Parts: sequence; C-alpha cells; structure tokens
Amino acid sequence: MGYPDTFEGFQVLSHDKWSDFKKQEFKPKKFEENDIDIKIEACGVCGSDVHTITGGWGDVSDNLPLTVGHEVVGKAVKVGSKVSTIKVGDRVGVGAQIWACLKCPQCKSDNENYCPHQIDTYGAPYPDGTISQGGYASHIRAHEYFTFKIPDNISSEMAAPMLCAGITTFSPLVRAKCGPGKKIAILGIGGLGHFGILWAKALGAEVYAISHTANKKDDALKLGAKEFILTDKENWAESWAFTFDFILNTADMTNEFNLKDYMSTLAVNGCFHNVGLPDKPLPQMMAQDFAPNGSTIGGSHIGSRPEMEQMLKLASDKKLQPMIQTIDISEKGCKEAVEKVKVNNVRYRFTLTNFDAAFGKRE
Repeated sequence: MGYPDTFEGFQVLSHDKWSDFKKQEFKPKKFEENDIDIKIEACGVCGSDVHTITGGWGDVSDNLPLTVGHEVVGKAVKVGSKVSTIKVGDRVGVGAQIWACLKCPQCKSDNENYCPHQIDTYGAPYPDGTISQGGYASHIRAHEYFTFKIPDNISSEMAAPMLCAGITTFSPLVRAKCGPGKKIAILGIGGLGHFGILWAKALGAEVYAISHTANKKDDALKLGAKEFILTDKENWAESWAFTFDFILNTADMTNEFNLKDYMSTLAVNGCFHNVGLPDKPLPQMMAQDFAPNGSTIGGSHIGSRPEMEQMLKLASDKKLQPMIQTIDISEKGCKEAVEKVKVNNVRYRFTLTNFDAAFGKRE
C-alpha cells in the first residue's frame, strides 16, 4: 500500500535469528490530532536494540516481527491539527519514548519519562493494540510532546545518538546538580559513557573516567576527563576512597563487578547511579555495605522533555559532538551494526544513514 497507510522497516522476525533483518511493510497506529509523521534520515543503534532483539531483557516474541531503533532524526512530513510546536519541513528527533498520558502527577511534574502509562518507541502496545515500531524504517509516527526540533548546527548523524544515549546520561547528571565544585566519575567508556564525560565536562564538573581497560584512555581525556582510572589491579579503589560526589555507571556488565570497591570511592552521601542495564541481576550486597560513607545506589530512565531541550541547546551552544561511526541502512547494514554493538566493537555509537537509498525519496 505504501505511505501513509503503511511504512517500511527492517524487521527482526525471531530471537533465534536476532541479527537477521528483513525489509517489509508494517501498519502504524492510527494518525491522531497530536501526531507527527517523520520521514527518517538517520537512526542511532542503541544497546537497547540488541538487548531487545536477543531477548536479553525478556522474551518479546509476541511483538515480533519488530522494527527497533529509538534514536530517530528526520523531516516532519505531516502534522496533526492540534500540533503547535512542529511544522511540516522541520528537522526533528524522537528518542526512546513516544507517548505518555500527560495527565498523571509524574507527567505534570516534568517526569513523564516515569509515567506508568508510557509507551516505548518500539515494542510497546498502543491502546488500540498496535505495537509501536522504531526507526530502522522509512517513517515514524510520534506524539508531538516526544518530538524535538534539532538545532541547525547539529548534523542528523550526530544528533541521533543524543536522543537516547545522550539524554540517558544527561538527565541523571543534571538531576544530581552536576557542575562546578562537583567530582563526577563516569564508569564504563562506551556509547553511554563517552556521552557522560562530554556532558559532565560541559556542565562544569571535574570529571574522572573509570575503566577496566586502558585502550580508551586517550579518548576519555580528549572528551574532557581530568584523570583515567584503571580497575584492573587489586586494591585500585583504596587511593580513591571518599572522592566522588556521583558515579554514573554506564557499564552493562555490572553483574560482574565488586560493587563494594566502587561504593567505597564515593564521598559521604554520594550516589552510585546506574544507566547501564545488564541482562543479569546486580551482585548481592549487605545493607551495611552502604554505611561507611552513607552512600546510595540508584538508577534512572531516559529523561524529560525539558531536559532533552536543555541537552540539545547545550550541545548546540558549545558545539559538542559525540564520537560516531556511520553505516548505510540495509538488511546487511543493520546486521553489521547490531552484531558489532553486541561485542562492543564500535567507537562509540553507530548511526544508520542513507535512508533514501533504502526507501526512496518518500513523501
């Protein structure tokens, strides 16, 4: 049928063949008065995509075939009658959340990313039963509140990974009042972690990078870290006791960590904050492990609309750029991207590009 009745996407059909993508049509949800249709021109490849299609975060077979991708940038080609913030032709982005009720206490306090009724950008049911489909596609249909104008001086391929990896690290940093006078450690220097260093430095904090391997030291220092801390030796944490106000943990293998070592590096009442989400449970700890420095452990989910707008403005004003690699979108390109992300063979985010070659010029 084609747009606007159907969109095209590269879809995964089963967990067993999680990196095999097939280009095929799918039917989007019904267009409503607050919706925007976007012709996609770039989409970041997120670790969440891999955790989802492998079944690492749980079996989603009932929602297959599925188009993943929630770091979406493109041009608005249709806007609903009640849309006031976006016009046809605007270059816009969509992150990992595509809908919320906008009525509950969370939504009314700029915490819509914690709305109990929220809908993820892919793999989640709308009220009519339609399963949301992501950005490895020709188009995406998004609610106005979760659609953001992209500043002119940020390219689409650079903007895309900001919309999930960027906001996932930016939100907890600003909520922790990251800025001058604060010592912030970024644990894990990958797709999320390299954003963490970039934002923390731009916000004015003193930034430290923590990693188990030395091969990312130069990049970490280039991004703004003051020091690079290696955890590959016993007792590495002793010289950093009571140092950090906030540790942003971006690693997705925390299940293998000796968490007590990391917690010991926190200043009094410091927080070990998780945004990397492993497939396996966190290590067991005793309640008394938190007592020596009054430390806490926490986590967060993406960020709010005001935080997204603040992040994009900061990136635009300070001309901040992530470290990315691009791959042309295709069945082969999607396969290459997710397989490399699975084994951390990327510096530091992939963005899928050249959508016109895959889907034509489109409306």
